[in-house]
Amino acid sequence: MKYTLIPLCLLGLVTWASLAQETAKPSPLKVLMVTGGCCHDYENQKLILAEGLSARANVEFTVVHEEGPEGKKDKSHRISLYEKDDWAKGYDLVLHNECFGAVTDVAFVERIAKAHKNGVPAVMLHCSAHSYRAAATDEWRKCVGQTSMSHEKNRDLLVKNIKPEHPVMKGFPMEWNDPKDELYKNEKLWENFVPLAQAYGEDTQKDHALVWVNTYGKAKVFGTTMGHNNETMTHEVFLDLVARGLLWACGKLTDEGKPTPGYEAQQK
Repeated sequence: MKYTLIPLCLLGLVTWASLAQETAKPSPLKVLMVTGGCCHDYENQKLILAEGLSARANVEFTVVHEEGPEGKKDKSHRISLYEKDDWAKGYDLVLHNECFGAVTDVAFVERIAKAHKNGVPAVMLHCSAHSYRAAATDEWRKCVGQTSMSHEKNRDLLVKNIKPEHPVMKGFPMEWNDPKDELYKNEKLWENFVPLAQAYGEDTQKDHALVWVNTYGKAKVFGTTMGHNNETMTHEVFLDLVARGLLWACGKLTDEGKPTPGYEAQQK
């Protein structure tokens, strides 16, 4: 029988090295949340999202919240951060929850989209799909994954899970009643758009995708047009969904729909 002898002077080093390796955890994903604009309670939604997602994944938020002059909810306001070419530098993902549909500056809008095209993952929530729709460029719409210019009246939406095998949809009910929300009309689905859930349009008499994933350039994008009201945003089904979408976009979601090791919510 053979033995491998480890000198006592090295035993402590081996033990501590093994322990350090076992306990080392990845740094939190650095997420930039951009929010503000027309028609929504962004003051509270930024807190709902930051707290709710941090309770579900190992993420750290930086929040940029801007409105128009004197705090007015101006659809044409230009988020000052977007004036820089490298506005997304240093972040692992950008979460868009903004509503600036009247911005028309093409160069400005294409600068926002370019950061994602170059590889920064994104989460697109609710009115982000309607933002920048007045600009004469399709780059933001390609980034989102769909073109949508209008929505139906505020009502309960019966959401149907059409891709239960997708990691983002694992844990999402086969049917869910989304309370008091708006159904955005899909006018064009771009080539890399993959629908994950849909609801029926009363106005159009057809189904519309309201949860999806997309690829834009080098970036993975998760999106949902749900989330008009805080009642939807605070719901555990919604927050669970967005957390999985965020992790998927960053490549940190397993095939079973769970955070990869180290990217679960951290105990405080």
